[in-house]
Amino acid sequence: MEEGRETSAMGEQTKTGRQAALENSDSDIGMCGWMLVLFSILLTLLTLPISIWMCIKIVKEYERAIIFRLGRILRGGAKGPGLFFILPCTDSFINVDMRTITFDIPPQEVLTKDSVTVSVDGVVYYRVQNATLAVANITNADAATRLLAQTTLRNVLGTKNLAEILSDREEIAHSMQSTLDDATDDWGIKVERVEIKDVKLPLQLQRAMAAEAEAAREARAKVIAAEGEMNASRALKEASLVIAESPSALQLRYLQTLNTIAAEKNSTIIFPLPIDMMQSFLKR
Repeated sequence: MEEGRETSAMGEQTKTGRQAALENSDSDIGMCGWMLVLFSILLTLLTLPISIWMCIKIVKEYERAIIFRLGRILRGGAKGPGLFFILPCTDSFINVDMRTITFDIPPQEVLTKDSVTVSVDGVVYYRVQNATLAVANITNADAATRLLAQTTLRNVLGTKNLAEILSDREEIAHSMQSTLDDATDDWGIKVERVEIKDVKLPLQLQRAMAAEAEAAREARAKVIAAEGEMNASRALKEASLVIAESPSALQLRYLQTLNTIAAEKNSTIIFPLPIDMMQSFLKR
């Protein structure tokens, strides 16, 4: 834990040092650069009030502006939101959107740990946390984050079994988020959330899993039916013992059966025949 904290602290210090170096780089423009800056200021003053419209810029609430003076990032970092001023001849700027951006991860064909090919897609939510690093450290932060999300999805799923992919989506998403967040930290990107959308299995595997599930259900049904038959046979055995102890119980059961049949509207005709009459024929 202490080593991890020390590593994290060192990473934060390195990141802060890089940002400070980028933001203070305008002090190294040299003598010629300062002469050009002074000439630009003088030209702006001489052309007032026309030049003021070229100097005033506005960025929206969700944007930040990175100002470059003679190709170097201006001291103070990102500007905005609101009004800021630039020199027409020596300064340029880039607007960076700070809102959360969402993109879909295209379906990725992944070979799982148990050698099953599945197609998995997902969605990633991220935002620019540091506009200076997002402009200075990478050409296109959005495209790089998209490509990194695809490779991270394949790498993470390649270490999982099919059962783990189907049941532990939240754990997989959290692992992807941590990996992406660490990898994009130097780009000024903050990955806020990762979700696994769909896991598509091959058709043959779907049929095999469906047959396996159906066989398991049939097996459970047979076990339940067998247990019911066993319980019913035990109940009939106990009932036969009770009837054997009391001969009148058989007669009452006989009358109850007649009552049940008579309650139904059918054309069944019953001829009562005493069992004692059949005993003489059985003896012969």
